[in-house]
Amino acid sequence: MPREGTGPDFIEALARGLEVIAAFGPGRPTMSLTEVATATGLARPTARRILLTLTELGYVRSGERGFALTPRVLELGVAYVRSMGLWDVARPHMERLVARTDESCSIAQLDGSDIVYVARVAVPKIVSLAVQIGTRFPALQTSLGKVQLAALPAGELDRLLAEPSRSGLVPRWQPDRAERDAELREVRARGWALTDEQLTRGIRSVAAPLRDGSGRVIAGINVNTHAAETPLERLLEHHLPLLLQTAGDISADFARMETVPHVTVTAS
Repeated sequence: MPREGTGPDFIEALARGLEVIAAFGPGRPTMSLTEVATATGLARPTARRILLTLTELGYVRSGERGFALTPRVLELGVAYVRSMGLWDVARPHMERLVARTDESCSIAQLDGSDIVYVARVAVPKIVSLAVQIGTRFPALQTSLGKVQLAALPAGELDRLLAEPSRSGLVPRWQPDRAERDAELREVRARGWALTDEQLTRGIRSVAAPLRDGSGRVIAGINVNTHAAETPLERLLEHHLPLLLQTAGDISADFARMETVPHVTVTAS
């Protein structure tokens, strides 16, 4: 996150506050003042003021072991999903798909060169991919990312993939430009994407694009499986047709929702 903006309207204090929130992550649920200052590169007095402000706002709590985020932080991410209405539209369709495939289903959107999960209906499995709302993976090595990257103009595609991933994961598949372009052309032509252990060993999935009323791709939806449990033939012959139907139904519902007038009534 940039500490200094590019224009006079950039609010450095806000950027620092978001940076402190982002410092809490896997393996760091609780941090001391010194740890927060070190993780963010902020001076201790500055980090302390930000932590106390976030505590007063209810996003951070302090205890004997240090500072920790509160569940209220989830409101920041949930507000994004709710603002689109995507979860409300998609949930019943995702639940039906999961019931018919007995596999987990997720929706993700592009964020730079990554995808970020914004909705998920999971099935307990002995071996599964550790995913929750907000998890990010490199887009190019995921089926969810491929269906969205394939819809981009060439210039925008190059710009996004030039950004470094913030997932912290090094994927198994590292294609050159020619191989990448060939893969995305195939995805574009058939309308769905497959990932077979390209992200990490054992994980395979298929994904389809979700579209708004204008036909623009706004997200991807997938069925995720483990290679040791689900043969490729089962994934493509049984799960994929159900996924494509689900993606079409969600897109149609989302398009219909966009056409409904929204009226706000204020009490007099």
